[in-house]
This record gives sequence, C-alpha cells and structure tokens, in this order.
Amino acid sequence: MIKWSYSSLKQFKTCPRQYYEIRVAKNFIPREGDDARYGKEVHKALEEYVRDGKPLPKFYEHFKKMVDPLLEIPGQRFCEHEMALTKDSKPCGFSAPEYWVRGIADLLIVDGDTAFVVDYKTGKTSYADPNQLKLMALMVFAHFPEVKTVKTALFFIAHNAFMPEEYRREQSEVMWKIFNDDLARL
Repeated sequence: MIKWSYSSLKQFKTCPRQYYEIRVAKNFIPREGDDARYGKEVHKALEEYVRDGKPLPKFYEHFKKMVDPLLEIPGQRFCEHEMALTKDSKPCGFSAPEYWVRGIADLLIVDGDTAFVVDYKTGKTSYADPNQLKLMALMVFAHFPEVKTVKTALFFIAHNAFMPEEYRREQSEVMWKIFNDDLARL
C-alpha cells in the first residue's frame, strides 16, 4: 500500500521520475531553498502567535493585521494539527503504521458543526490549488464526526489574498473521486 500526502501526490503529478528518485529509491535528498526556509519561518511565527500569543518577529509584524481576524473566529483552535486516515478513511494517529494518507492543517478551528481550515501560503497566488483544501476537509470530517461543514481557505499571506472554499460532509464521496486517477497512477 502506498502512503501519501497532498505534497507527495503533487510531486508525483509534477514529475513521476523525481518522485521515484526522492521518495522511493531515495537516491537524492532535496535541498531546502530560500523560499522553503522563508515559508517555514513564517509558519512557525504564525503558529506561535496564534497558539501562544507570542509576538510576531519584527519583520513579520505586518502579518498581524491579516491574521488577527482569524483569532476572532469562535471555537477550539488547533495549530499545525496533524491528521491521518487509514485506507478505509478512518482516523488514525499521524505516525500510526496503518496510516494511508496524512496532512497537517496550519490552522484548524472547530466550532460545533462547523470547522475552519486555513492553509498559509508564502508564494504567489498563481499557484493556488484548492485540492489540498478538499483533502484537509475530508480529514476533518473523519476526525471530527460532529462537523458538517468545513470552510477552508488558502491564505496567501505575503499578498493578503484569501481564496476560500466550502465543503459539506455529504460531498465527501465526490471529493474523494478527485484523487482517484492520480492515486491509481501512483
């Protein structure tokens, strides 16, 4: 059984050979570039700000006015929340041997039967891909059975652009089908 995440599936779709060489044969270790380091720094700063109230570093303070409205959403907050599912879409531990797919929600807020998932992006809006949000919504539905609606967004923080999507539990079967062809190829 192939184990996957949204990023590994995306890597496979972009270049199956690269996927094989890095993730299967393990012939190469990818180098982290400046953009990836910047993205990790921003994610860490936002995680600590939202979760712990730690002030943003000076060079990220301008993100405060964009993130503060998220803090006004009622509900239980989870930062960098790890979720995994088995092949039959049952929730399991992130590192459980039986996991089939897993992902991390940058910010998850659960308020009764509604959840909010925000994925921080530090790149350009031209790379928007809402399928990542679909997968996060499917994981939320599995891990939080009371949730009926998941409101998601790609938050291009450096550009103050918010690209929302909304999913309902009854759409789950159709949402899974979006991944079927690529998973069959993988």
